[in-house]
Amino acid sequence: MKTNKLFLFLISVFLFLASLCHSQSNVDEQLAQQYFQNKEFEKALVYFEKLFAKNPITYYENYLSCLVELKDFKSAEKVVKRIVKQNPLTLRYNVDLGWLYRLQGEQNKMKEEFEKAIKQLQPSQEQAEDLAQAFMKIKEWDYAIATYKKAQRMMKDMYPYNFELAEVHAAKADWASMINEYLDLLELNEGYLQSVQSAAITFLGKENDDKKIEIVKTELLKRIQKSSDNVVFSELLIWLQMQQKDFEGALLQAKALDKRKKEEGRRIMSLADIFTSNGAYDLAIKAYEFVIAKGNQNENYINARMQLLDVLYKKVVEKGIYTTQDIVSLEANYIQTLTDIGKSASSVNLLKSLAHIQAFYLNKNQDAIGLLQEAIALPGVNSVTQAECKLALGDVHLFKGDVWEASLTYSQVEKAYKYDAIGQEAKLKNAKISYYTGDFKWAQAQLDVLKGATSKLIANDAMDLSLLIADNLGLDTNTAPLLLFAQADLYFFQTNYSSALAKLDSINLLFPNHTLDDNVLFRKYQIAYKQSKYDSCAMYLEKIIANYSYDILADDATFLLAELYQQKLNNKEKAMAMYQDVLTKFPASLFVVEARKRFRLLRGDGI
Repeated sequence: MKTNKLFLFLISVFLFLASLCHSQSNVDEQLAQQYFQNKEFEKALVYFEKLFAKNPITYYENYLSCLVELKDFKSAEKVVKRIVKQNPLTLRYNVDLGWLYRLQGEQNKMKEEFEKAIKQLQPSQEQAEDLAQAFMKIKEWDYAIATYKKAQRMMKDMYPYNFELAEVHAAKADWASMINEYLDLLELNEGYLQSVQSAAITFLGKENDDKKIEIVKTELLKRIQKSSDNVVFSELLIWLQMQQKDFEGALLQAKALDKRKKEEGRRIMSLADIFTSNGAYDLAIKAYEFVIAKGNQNENYINARMQLLDVLYKKVVEKGIYTTQDIVSLEANYIQTLTDIGKSASSVNLLKSLAHIQAFYLNKNQDAIGLLQEAIALPGVNSVTQAECKLALGDVHLFKGDVWEASLTYSQVEKAYKYDAIGQEAKLKNAKISYYTGDFKWAQAQLDVLKGATSKLIANDAMDLSLLIADNLGLDTNTAPLLLFAQADLYFFQTNYSSALAKLDSINLLFPNHTLDDNVLFRKYQIAYKQSKYDSCAMYLEKIIANYSYDILADDATFLLAELYQQKLNNKEKAMAMYQDVLTKFPASLFVVEARKRFRLLRGDGI
């Protein structure tokens, strides 16, 4: 019994002493780390020496750092040699020894130690990585490369090390060698393409450094010339050019690849879609023409012809860059294509676009109406497409001044699709007719309903028009100024710009200093833009900013003026100044995000 009590007492004493030692060790470590962080290396050394004696591996690096900082190289060398002896397979300790020799200017000893470490390297991925990282830590890039090269030779069937080598070359700022490591990897296995693309994005970064881009392109072109059968390099170059929006270069490479791989235009069609979505219409046209030139037996022939017409149409309608002859040629192209491929459910969109061209650009209203009626009656056309054609038909009626026929056509769609987006669009068009004809209260009632439309575009348009009516009828019982403005808007829709301007001028003449004045200026800006009169556009926007900075159109005018200077008037400095005004003067504007992005791009941030 007494023996058991004595045993328990001794255990308790042992545990107490162990706890005391552990507690003391924690105190020593805290003090050591604190002195080390404060760069009080002499004080830190006292504690790290004690800690190192108990646990060499854990405290080795800090202990060694203290000795080096205090330039006690003899003691440091002894410490490293001891660790090397105890851990012969951990080759980074040999690098530490070589590093000590380098610090003391003993280059031969340094070289001997570094080469010894590489010589001892075994076919182990973990060991190779550890050794190379040790060399990189002290910026000995060539020895890190030599480490990975040896590992690559020893383990060529197991792991390639190209990514690691690329990392070292990048650290060394040897961009060409870095790129070639990635290309070597692709030559080894094309499955790495996505990983290489990710690495390229990281390498080029946000700045899109022209010098780096040129290096990548140069090395890729060398590989393409050297290995003409290996298409992965051409694919990577096309991808790179698309990333940099070098669409022309991408198309050139894609054409060459299409011929080499006999792709029948599939890749070209995909690129053409991207060109179109980026507004590069001329290149999209070239791409589709390339596919069309392959002949009508090509699988993409019909689609290419239809897509080509769509791009030509967008170029006219969206960019407004055309001559009368361009419009006549476009109509002829539509007619010929429809003759060749036939009028069917699959070509309804061609009929709809042709009708728009005929009505709005060639004043062939009856031809346009006939085409749309024909499209609606075609067998196999789904009901939504028929509704879209009816809306287009209503637009033609409105364009030719047949307001009530237009309203009737819109109402058919509104009734059939009451709760769908297309029905809400029809309701908006009908509300606009009420506005054009001066029935402002009815128009506003319909617009207020549409503020909750599922389509954000429809909801925003409804809100804008509702605000226009409310702002100019709220306190003024005289509807004449707003009626003149509404009639000008109808003329604007009908592209009768001279009549629209005459109506707008009459508001200024008959009702000076009216609340519509800023809206009049804004509508004149829109008309001038349609006519490509960009100096006049700038003048109207500047008047809004100068005289109506407090009103609802001020931020719109500021942003649009910045855009005008950037895209049409080629004045970078003024564009930046106006974008900055959006950010500082209208911080709550919906344009803030886009203004900040464009400002940074113009400043050279490379967003």
